[in-house]
Amino acid sequence: MKKILFICILFFISFQLFSQADSTASKGRPQLKVGTFYISHLNYYGRSDSLQSSGFFPIAEFWFNDKVYLNAAPVFINNATTSFEYSGTVATVGYQGRSKNEKFFTHIYIVVPFYKPSSVLPQSVLKAQSTANISYLNKTLNFNGGIDFRLSDKMDYGISAGVDHLFKKKINQKTVLVLDPSAYVYAGTQQFTKTYYKKSSFLFFPGVEQQVNEDVSNLNVLSYELSMPIVLGINKFQVILNPSYVIPQNLIQIENRPEVSETGNNMFYLTAGVKFTL
Repeated sequence: MKKILFICILFFISFQLFSQADSTASKGRPQLKVGTFYISHLNYYGRSDSLQSSGFFPIAEFWFNDKVYLNAAPVFINNATTSFEYSGTVATVGYQGRSKNEKFFTHIYIVVPFYKPSSVLPQSVLKAQSTANISYLNKTLNFNGGIDFRLSDKMDYGISAGVDHLFKKKINQKTVLVLDPSAYVYAGTQQFTKTYYKKSSFLFFPGVEQQVNEDVSNLNVLSYELSMPIVLGINKFQVILNPSYVIPQNLIQIENRPEVSETGNNMFYLTAGVKFTL
Protein backbone atom coordinates (compact mmCIF):
# COMPACT_ATOMS: atom_id res chain seq x y z
CA MET A 1 0.00 0.00 0.00
CA LYS A 2 2.35 2.69 -1.10
CA LYS A 3 1.08 5.55 -3.13
CA ILE A 4 -2.12 5.21 -1.22
CA LEU A 5 -3.66 8.39 0.06
CA PHE A 6 -1.12 11.13 -0.33
CA ILE A 7 -3.77 13.82 -0.18
CA CYS A 8 -1.24 16.60 0.17
CA ILE A 9 0.43 15.67 -3.10
CA LEU A 10 -2.85 15.36 -4.98
CA PHE A 11 -4.13 18.62 -3.64
CA PHE A 12 -1.07 20.59 -4.67
CA ILE A 13 -0.91 19.03 -8.10
CA SER A 14 -4.47 20.26 -8.59
CA PHE A 15 -3.56 23.59 -7.07
CA GLN A 16 -0.73 24.07 -9.55
CA LEU A 17 -3.09 23.52 -12.46
CA PHE A 18 -5.85 25.71 -11.11
CA SER A 19 -3.59 28.60 -10.14
CA GLN A 20 -2.72 29.20 -13.80
CA ALA A 21 -6.41 29.71 -14.51
CA ASP A 22 -7.30 31.69 -11.38
CA SER A 23 -9.47 34.56 -12.54
CA THR A 24 -9.42 36.18 -9.08
CA ALA A 25 -5.63 36.34 -8.70
CA SER A 26 -4.55 39.29 -6.60
CA LYS A 27 -2.71 42.20 -8.17
CA GLY A 28 0.01 42.51 -5.56
CA ARG A 29 -2.26 43.04 -2.55
CA PRO A 30 -2.98 40.59 0.32
CA GLN A 31 -5.98 38.31 -0.14
CA LEU A 32 -7.73 35.59 1.82
CA LYS A 33 -9.30 32.66 -0.01
CA VAL A 34 -11.40 29.90 1.50
CA GLY A 35 -12.81 26.76 -0.02
CA THR A 36 -13.59 23.11 0.32
CA PHE A 37 -12.66 20.06 -1.78
CA TYR A 38 -13.80 16.46 -2.16
CA ILE A 39 -11.88 13.53 -3.70
CA SER A 40 -13.96 10.48 -4.66
CA HIS A 41 -11.06 7.98 -4.39
CA LEU A 42 -8.04 8.97 -2.35
CA ASN A 43 -4.91 7.70 -4.04
CA TYR A 44 -1.22 8.33 -4.38
CA TYR A 45 -0.11 7.73 -7.97
CA GLY A 46 -2.98 5.25 -8.31
CA ARG A 47 -2.19 3.37 -5.11
CA SER A 48 -5.22 3.24 -2.83
CA ASP A 49 -6.12 1.88 0.57
CA SER A 50 -8.03 -1.38 0.78
CA LEU A 51 -11.17 0.45 1.93
CA GLN A 52 -11.24 2.77 -1.12
CA SER A 53 -11.52 5.87 1.07
CA SER A 54 -12.80 9.20 -0.12
CA GLY A 55 -11.64 12.51 1.33
CA PHE A 56 -12.97 15.93 2.25
CA PHE A 57 -10.86 18.94 3.16
CA PRO A 58 -11.70 22.60 3.73
CA ILE A 59 -8.86 25.01 2.98
CA ALA A 60 -7.84 28.54 3.90
CA GLU A 61 -5.24 30.39 1.79
CA PHE A 62 -3.57 33.68 2.61
CA TRP A 63 -1.85 35.40 -0.30
CA PHE A 64 0.71 37.99 0.77
CA ASN A 65 0.73 39.23 -2.84
CA ASP A 66 0.12 37.60 -6.23
CA LYS A 67 3.20 35.37 -5.82
CA VAL A 68 3.60 34.19 -2.21
CA TYR A 69 0.97 32.24 -0.28
CA LEU A 70 0.41 30.24 2.90
CA ASN A 71 -2.41 27.75 3.36
CA ALA A 72 -3.71 24.99 5.58
CA ALA A 73 -6.14 22.13 4.94
CA PRO A 74 -7.50 19.71 7.58
CA VAL A 75 -8.12 16.24 6.11
CA PHE A 76 -11.23 14.13 6.81
CA ILE A 77 -11.71 10.62 5.43
CA ASN A 78 -14.72 8.42 4.72
CA ASN A 79 -14.84 4.69 4.02
CA ALA A 80 -16.81 1.57 4.92
CA THR A 81 -15.67 1.67 8.56
CA THR A 82 -15.07 5.41 9.14
CA SER A 83 -17.32 8.39 8.64
CA PHE A 84 -15.83 11.88 8.41
CA GLU A 85 -12.84 11.07 10.62
CA TYR A 86 -10.22 13.79 11.14
CA SER A 87 -6.81 12.48 10.09
CA GLY A 88 -4.55 15.54 10.22
CA THR A 89 -3.74 18.90 8.70
CA VAL A 90 -1.48 19.80 5.79
CA ALA A 91 0.20 23.23 5.71
CA THR A 92 1.98 24.74 2.71
CA VAL A 93 4.03 27.82 1.92
CA GLY A 94 4.70 28.53 -1.74
CA TYR A 95 5.72 30.85 -4.52
CA GLN A 96 4.38 31.10 -8.04
CA GLY A 97 5.27 33.49 -10.82
CA ARG A 98 5.63 34.07 -14.54
CA SER A 99 8.60 35.29 -16.52
CA LYS A 100 8.48 38.81 -18.02
CA ASN A 101 7.63 37.41 -21.44
CA GLU A 102 4.99 35.17 -19.80
CA LYS A 103 6.44 32.09 -21.47
CA PHE A 104 7.48 30.36 -18.24
CA PHE A 105 5.39 29.62 -15.15
CA THR A 106 7.13 28.58 -11.92
CA HIS A 107 5.60 27.05 -8.80
CA ILE A 108 7.76 26.22 -5.76
CA TYR A 109 6.31 25.05 -2.45
CA ILE A 110 7.07 23.30 0.82
CA VAL A 111 4.51 20.98 2.42
CA VAL A 112 4.50 20.18 6.14
CA PRO A 113 1.85 17.66 7.26
CA PHE A 114 0.63 17.30 10.85
CA TYR A 115 -1.08 13.93 11.12
CA LYS A 116 -2.52 12.33 14.22
CA PRO A 117 -0.19 9.73 15.78
CA SER A 118 -2.98 7.19 15.32
CA SER A 119 -3.48 8.04 11.63
CA VAL A 120 -3.51 4.97 9.40
CA LEU A 121 -2.89 6.90 6.20
CA PRO A 122 0.40 5.98 4.49
CA GLN A 123 1.22 9.67 4.02
CA SER A 124 1.28 10.08 7.80
CA VAL A 125 4.93 8.96 7.71
CA LEU A 126 5.75 12.06 5.65
CA LYS A 127 7.55 14.76 7.64
CA ALA A 128 8.03 17.33 4.87
CA GLN A 129 8.09 17.71 1.11
CA SER A 130 9.56 20.35 -1.20
CA THR A 131 8.56 20.64 -4.85
CA ALA A 132 9.60 22.81 -7.79
CA ASN A 133 7.65 22.89 -11.05
CA ILE A 134 8.26 24.86 -14.23
CA SER A 135 6.03 25.16 -17.29
CA TYR A 136 6.78 26.45 -20.77
CA LEU A 137 3.62 28.12 -22.02
CA ASN A 138 2.58 28.53 -25.65
CA LYS A 139 -0.57 28.51 -27.75
CA THR A 140 -0.25 24.89 -28.87
CA LEU A 141 0.91 22.91 -25.82
CA ASN A 142 2.23 23.77 -22.39
CA PHE A 143 5.22 21.62 -21.39
CA ASN A 144 5.56 20.90 -17.67
CA GLY A 145 8.35 19.43 -15.57
CA GLY A 146 8.94 19.06 -11.86
CA ILE A 147 11.14 17.61 -9.15
CA ASP A 148 10.27 16.90 -5.52
CA PHE A 149 11.97 15.67 -2.34
CA ARG A 150 9.99 13.82 0.36
CA LEU A 151 11.31 13.31 3.86
CA SER A 152 10.18 10.44 6.09
CA ASP A 153 12.75 8.32 7.93
CA LYS A 154 14.67 8.48 4.64
CA MET A 155 14.73 10.87 1.69
CA ASP A 156 12.80 10.09 -1.47
CA TYR A 157 12.86 12.07 -4.67
CA GLY A 158 10.62 12.19 -7.70
CA ILE A 159 10.29 13.76 -11.13
CA SER A 160 7.31 14.50 -13.33
CA ALA A 161 6.69 15.53 -16.93
CA GLY A 162 3.52 16.41 -18.77
CA VAL A 163 1.68 18.44 -21.35
CA ASP A 164 -1.56 20.39 -21.26
CA HIS A 165 -3.53 22.86 -23.34
CA LEU A 166 -5.53 25.65 -21.75
CA PHE A 167 -8.91 26.60 -23.22
CA LYS A 168 -10.37 29.82 -21.83
CA LYS A 169 -13.83 31.16 -22.67
CA LYS A 170 -15.02 34.52 -21.35
CA ILE A 171 -18.77 34.21 -20.94
CA ASN A 172 -19.42 37.74 -19.70
CA GLN A 173 -17.64 40.48 -17.73
CA LYS A 174 -17.70 38.47 -14.49
CA THR A 175 -17.72 34.87 -15.71
CA VAL A 176 -14.97 32.79 -17.31
CA LEU A 177 -14.77 29.06 -18.10
CA VAL A 178 -11.39 27.30 -18.27
CA LEU A 179 -10.63 23.73 -19.41
CA ASP A 180 -7.15 22.22 -19.20
CA PRO A 181 -6.83 18.69 -20.68
CA SER A 182 -3.55 17.26 -19.35
CA ALA A 183 -1.35 14.15 -19.57
CA TYR A 184 1.43 13.39 -17.05
CA VAL A 185 3.96 10.74 -16.14
CA TYR A 186 5.31 10.50 -12.57
CA ALA A 187 8.44 8.71 -11.39
CA GLY A 188 10.18 8.43 -8.02
CA THR A 189 11.84 6.32 -5.36
CA GLN A 190 9.75 4.50 -2.75
CA GLN A 191 11.79 4.29 0.44
CA PHE A 192 9.00 5.78 2.54
CA THR A 193 7.16 2.52 1.88
CA LYS A 194 9.47 0.79 4.36
CA THR A 195 8.72 3.48 6.90
CA TYR A 196 4.99 3.02 6.38
CA TYR A 197 5.06 -0.76 6.70
CA LYS A 198 7.14 -0.46 9.84
CA LYS A 199 4.82 2.16 11.31
CA SER A 200 1.52 0.59 10.33
CA SER A 201 2.16 -3.14 10.63
CA PHE A 202 -0.20 -3.22 13.61
CA LEU A 203 -3.07 -2.64 11.19
CA PHE A 204 -2.86 -6.21 9.96
CA PHE A 205 -0.76 -8.28 12.36
CA PRO A 206 -0.17 -6.61 15.76
CA GLY A 207 3.43 -6.80 16.89
CA VAL A 208 4.65 -8.29 13.61
CA GLU A 209 6.83 -6.05 11.47
CA GLN A 210 6.20 -6.41 7.75
CA GLN A 211 9.29 -6.57 5.56
CA VAL A 212 9.63 -4.91 2.15
CA ASN A 213 11.74 -7.12 -0.09
CA GLU A 214 11.76 -4.81 -3.10
CA ASP A 215 14.61 -2.39 -3.83
CA VAL A 216 12.66 0.83 -3.28
CA SER A 217 15.63 3.19 -3.72
CA ASN A 218 15.56 2.92 -7.53
CA LEU A 219 13.84 5.54 -9.63
CA ASN A 220 10.78 3.93 -11.22
CA VAL A 221 7.75 5.12 -13.12
CA LEU A 222 4.95 5.37 -10.55
CA SER A 223 1.98 6.27 -12.71
CA TYR A 224 0.54 7.78 -15.86
CA GLU A 225 -2.39 10.16 -15.48
CA LEU A 226 -4.90 11.88 -17.73
CA SER A 227 -7.07 14.68 -16.37
CA MET A 228 -9.41 17.47 -17.40
CA PRO A 229 -9.43 20.31 -14.85
CA ILE A 230 -12.48 22.53 -15.33
CA VAL A 231 -12.78 25.90 -13.59
CA LEU A 232 -15.83 28.16 -13.71
CA GLY A 233 -14.98 31.56 -12.27
CA ILE A 234 -17.82 33.92 -11.39
CA ASN A 235 -16.41 37.17 -10.00
CA LYS A 236 -14.73 36.05 -6.74
CA PHE A 237 -16.31 32.60 -6.72
CA GLN A 238 -14.94 29.46 -8.38
CA VAL A 239 -16.37 26.02 -9.05
CA ILE A 240 -13.66 23.42 -9.74
CA LEU A 241 -13.96 19.92 -11.20
CA ASN A 242 -11.06 17.65 -12.07
CA PRO A 243 -12.01 14.24 -13.51
CA SER A 244 -8.88 12.07 -13.72
CA TYR A 245 -7.82 8.63 -14.88
CA VAL A 246 -4.68 7.18 -13.31
CA ILE A 247 -2.68 4.11 -14.36
CA PRO A 248 -0.36 2.96 -11.53
CA GLN A 249 2.99 1.33 -12.32
CA ASN A 250 5.54 -0.71 -10.33
CA LEU A 251 3.31 -1.58 -7.39
CA ILE A 252 5.29 -3.15 -4.55
CA GLN A 253 4.11 -6.67 -3.81
CA ILE A 254 5.01 -8.70 -0.71
CA GLU A 255 5.29 -12.40 -1.58
CA ASN A 256 2.37 -14.40 -0.19
CA ARG A 257 1.11 -11.30 1.65
CA PRO A 258 -1.50 -9.60 -0.54
CA GLU A 259 -3.05 -7.92 2.51
CA VAL A 260 0.09 -5.77 3.01
CA SER A 261 1.03 -5.36 -0.66
CA GLU A 262 0.33 -2.13 -2.48
CA THR A 263 -3.23 -1.91 -3.74
CA GLY A 264 -3.81 -0.13 -7.00
CA ASN A 265 -5.68 -0.43 -10.28
CA ASN A 266 -6.42 1.76 -13.25
CA MET A 267 -8.80 4.19 -11.65
CA PHE A 268 -11.17 7.03 -12.50
CA TYR A 269 -11.62 9.56 -9.71
CA LEU A 270 -13.07 13.03 -9.33
CA THR A 271 -11.81 16.05 -7.43
CA ALA A 272 -14.51 18.68 -6.89
CA GLY A 273 -14.49 21.90 -4.93
CA VAL A 274 -15.38 25.53 -4.55
CA LYS A 275 -13.24 28.55 -3.67
CA PHE A 276 -14.14 32.07 -2.67
CA THR A 277 -11.96 35.16 -2.41
CA LEU A 278 -12.91 37.35 0.56
